[in-house]
Amino acid sequence: MINLLTLSGTELAKMIRHRMVTSREVVKAHIEHIKKVNPLLNAVVKDRFTEALKEANLADSKIRDYPIEALPPFYGVPCTIKEHFALKGMPNTSGLVHRKNNISITNATVVERLLSAGAIPLGVTNVSELGMWMESNNEVYGRTNNPYDRKRTAGGSSGGEGSIIASGGSPFGLGSDIGGSIRVPSFFNGIFGHKPTGGLVPNTGHYPTTEGKAIRFLTSGPMAKHAEDLWTILKIIAGDDGKDKGILNYTLRDPKEVRLKDLTVLNVTDNGLIPVSDELRFIQQKAIAALSHAGAKISNVQLADLKDSFFIWASMLSEAGGRSFKNMMGDGTDINVGLELTKWMLGFSNHTLPGILLSFVEDVPKLLPNITKEFVQKGENLKKEMKEIIGEHGVMLYPSYPEVAPPHNKPLANLYHWMYTAIFNVMENPVTQVPLGLNQLGLPLGIQVVGSHGNDHITIAVAMELEKAFGGWTPPKYLKYHI
Repeated sequence: MINLLTLSGTELAKMIRHRMVTSREVVKAHIEHIKKVNPLLNAVVKDRFTEALKEANLADSKIRDYPIEALPPFYGVPCTIKEHFALKGMPNTSGLVHRKNNISITNATVVERLLSAGAIPLGVTNVSELGMWMESNNEVYGRTNNPYDRKRTAGGSSGGEGSIIASGGSPFGLGSDIGGSIRVPSFFNGIFGHKPTGGLVPNTGHYPTTEGKAIRFLTSGPMAKHAEDLWTILKIIAGDDGKDKGILNYTLRDPKEVRLKDLTVLNVTDNGLIPVSDELRFIQQKAIAALSHAGAKISNVQLADLKDSFFIWASMLSEAGGRSFKNMMGDGTDINVGLELTKWMLGFSNHTLPGILLSFVEDVPKLLPNITKEFVQKGENLKKEMKEIIGEHGVMLYPSYPEVAPPHNKPLANLYHWMYTAIFNVMENPVTQVPLGLNQLGLPLGIQVVGSHGNDHITIAVAMELEKAFGGWTPPKYLKYHI
């Protein structure tokens, strides 16, 4: 018997389209599963189960009115949406107490496009406060747990998405990424995630948003149990909406066009500053070997400026301008960092400790303008270097994080570790996060596949190849549910 919770959205859509299963059956199976696992995970923070079942019934009642080829790609398929995106009738707090009563009256562009493709949202998922930390924890909804070990973080800021997708509660969803917020939770939760090329997907309807030069550092993209869904979703959500001023005219090409034997794979083992665990180094070499076996040419490379990833990222973000983090934390009024830190220590603050600390850290580049300019220039030089060495027919394999999903709160002691992902936001490269099985503790392993601007199809093609070699998403045994 086919278990609906294990299938990709693409496969579920095919089954619905050919009437092998009804949309209601698929939606109901995922709802019932979420009801079982979500009390352990706190991943879905507001559901729309009643509405979703009505929409599934409507999809089933209308399916005979259309020829199979006329049905949209995700007709009748359930999904989940990160709470940062506006979804009509759902909260859009971004984890801020100031916005706890904020209910969306419109849909974000990417949400609207996914709805037009036939998808049925089951609810919205947890985030970090304002999306600027790698633990999905806030004073509105609380903390999300990792389905492979509830004592460990699910990552952030799309941690709710990563957790519920990995647990089998949703085949795919929407995340966003300004420093690794798609890739880190995808890695920690053992699923696929894609950070698109900067300027490929509009962020209209996402809160918070970015402005000026930083408008392409924030990217919205897909997260999924299976790699094939990444491409289908990317095609749906990409392209100008007439509202996002950062959109560039990239022509999407097809992963099916990519031939591994024509591909050069750059093997970059670390950033030269923060060591990577032996098990992640080992799995990266296994991934390199698998791509070599498939015909790709391998080149071992070290990029010296990657050791300055934090200062490059912070400087380029600061230089880009726009609203400050502390201003958004106060919902239009700068928070008093010292006061909020004192209130937090006394247990009275409406903000999380990472949010308060980041409000302080963001001012550092402004105090050192000459050094900031130096690192902005380093960033521009690194962008050119990466474009040259990756080229039009290459990818770069690079660690996602120095270790597997850490225990809750540990990331606060390792403030620079997320620079393994953040550097590619200011570089604006497309990056696909790929799961590579589990370690001896049953925790996900994985790798980032980095491409040149506009070559999202190549990174996803490599992800598909690695899925064949390593098996892709592995259901977590920790929850002891029947998948």
